[in-house]
Amino acid sequence: MPLTRIDNPDLVYKTVKGKYKAIIDEIVETHQNKQPVLVGTVSIEKSELLSEMLKRRGVPHQVLNAKYHEKEADIISHAGALGMVTIATNMAGRGTDIKLGPGVKDAGGLAIIGTERHESRRVDRQLRGRAGRQGDPGSSQFYVSLEDDLMRMFGSEKIASLMDRLGYKEGDVIQHSMISNSIQRAQKKVEENNFGIRKRLLEYDDVMNMQRNAVYKRRNH
Repeated sequence: MPLTRIDNPDLVYKTVKGKYKAIIDEIVETHQNKQPVLVGTVSIEKSELLSEMLKRRGVPHQVLNAKYHEKEADIISHAGALGMVTIATNMAGRGTDIKLGPGVKDAGGLAIIGTERHESRRVDRQLRGRAGRQGDPGSSQFYVSLEDDLMRMFGSEKIASLMDRLGYKEGDVIQHSMISNSIQRAQKKVEENNFGIRKRLLEYDDVMNMQRNAVYKRRNH
């Protein structure tokens, strides 16, 4: 079926604090509109932090952090029900389809919120791909702060100084293709670096394997 999911450009904030406030506000508003929300986090600590913030706002939700696989498969299967809010780390609840409950299509389908960009674009695409299955409606939105690990690794100071010059404050958001492109370039660099590490490790293993075979051949003889 043709894809109808709306993938919004990244929303970039100056600080982590400003970013999290915006994420919580978005979850609360979406929940009030009865649209189900799946929130993706990069770590268990961050999923628990979001959970605490949602508790303070009185939003009922489920937290999945890849600890209890059978239970989490059941929870994620209901993540498409009307008004449901589910927080999940990258590894949680994978391999289970999220079916939209009655009335959810009219509410806009499943809303995906990414709390930061992962080092690997593949993981971001996996999260996005949880919504809009088989022509279903849905949306995805990633939130980024200049204090995120990925951004700091690849010179977010330039963007921060630009935001300062333009008079941006902590809670202000910037949405620009230049920043989205720089995030993708940063992810690509990390992926290339990780690939190089795995390649070198395999080369070392090949040497070890040659030695192993020589020793076993001698021993067998």
